Amino acid sequence: MTKFHLLNDRICPHSNDAAHGVEIPAGARLLFTNGQVGSRPDGTIPTDPSEQIEIIFERLQFILEASDMTFQDVIKLTVYVADPDVLEAYHQNRARFLGDVKPPATLLLVGSFPRPGIMTEIEAVAAKSN
Repeated sequence: MTKFHLLNDRICPHSNDAAHGVEIPAGARLLFTNGQVGSRPDGTIPTDPSEQIEIIFERLQFILEASDMTFQDVIKLTVYVADPDVLEAYHQNRARFLGDVKPPATLLLVGSFPRPGIMTEIEAVAAKSN
């Protein structure tokens, strides 16, 4: 069973109570996604940051499902944002899709993305024991 370590009594808590570390059981299958951006299947990019992030989490969900996994299996997120103003939308969507699962996360502020209009990119790592 995956074990999350939340050490708020010894380490400053994260703003959204993300875990400080995670242990993966021996023999667990690992899934690494590439960075997902908020473009629709037809290639269009919404101008609303919350809609982009919702699309990202939907895309991550499709990838997880293809590996017989769910957001309950996510053990790490890496989030890249071009503007810190999108963080509220990120936190709201993360809570909606991940619920009580609060894996460790790294958040990076980047200057811009190669594709115009993209505001956020998220990659995930998941682990599941069969």
